[in-house]
Amino acid sequence: MTTTDQQPLGSPFSASTTVEDVLAGRDLSGTTAVVTGGYSGLGLETTRGLTAAGAHVIVPARRPDTARAALQNVAGCEVLAMDLADLGSVRTAAAQISDRIDRLDILMAVAGVMATPERRVGPGWEGQLAANHFGHFALACELYPLLAAADGARVVVNSSAGHALTDIRWHDPHFCTGYDKWLAYGQAKTANTLFAVHLDTLGRDDGVRAFALHPGKIITGLQREMSLQEQIDRGWVDDHGNVIGADFKTASQGAATGLWAATSPLLDGRGGLYLEDCDVARVSAPGQSMDDGGVRAYAIAPDAAARLWDLSLAATGATPIPR
Repeated sequence: MTTTDQQPLGSPFSASTTVEDVLAGRDLSGTTAVVTGGYSGLGLETTRGLTAAGAHVIVPARRPDTARAALQNVAGCEVLAMDLADLGSVRTAAAQISDRIDRLDILMAVAGVMATPERRVGPGWEGQLAANHFGHFALACELYPLLAAADGARVVVNSSAGHALTDIRWHDPHFCTGYDKWLAYGQAKTANTLFAVHLDTLGRDDGVRAFALHPGKIITGLQREMSLQEQIDRGWVDDHGNVIGADFKTASQGAATGLWAATSPLLDGRGGLYLEDCDVARVSAPGQSMDDGGVRAYAIAPDAAARLWDLSLAATGATPIPR
């Protein structure tokens, strides 16, 4: 992938496109997908869309009982326990998935946390980087043989416009000094994008293509760590918690770009790209506001993606993908 590939394709869809629009007429019978966070917010809309189109969906969930309750009326899916911030849990879940299926067509990394208070997990890792990136990184590595067996698998990673807040803090990725919850979130979202870039580099010869995306501005459970006043101050909601602003999407609109990434024939033969509004995003100009869309050049830089991959492999001890 080069920055010349990172430009819109002229997709027939847009910011207002819904899950139903993207999947209209698409038959996913015989397809198996894994959707992290597939029981709430954008993940729930994603699971509903995939199963309605005929796919079988496995939903790893930190709260499996809650997930089963949310999905009780959704046919074609199953739930298993997994905590992205606990690598032992991730490995156990990956082993269980490998015991159940012999190929994986779609892996969608939808689960995530945002702007959390400072938390340390594992050997002292910063919590947002651990849950949003390390957990998904380890899961993808452990499931890679199933992805390669599909001969045309796609991996879709939910990043965010928040990646524009910061590049990887190579000097202090775990915020050993001076924790800032928004910079920590931004770093994790940059990591999500770089992860997709290098996974695509490693996987393309096996037919595994990877994409990262910004789903848009949507009020979901992702904001659960923020106070109502914080959301008011940011202009997201009114005093009663009602969403304000014309640029917010519904959950179905927010899930549409991920499902477009997972299924669109327009992306055949492509990968390592950052998407938004059901199309390939352009590269942001220096100094551009994150509200203007696009992807920062540092978030799709191949050298940085390879460096983060090596850092993540060393940190997690995940099974390496053959180079």
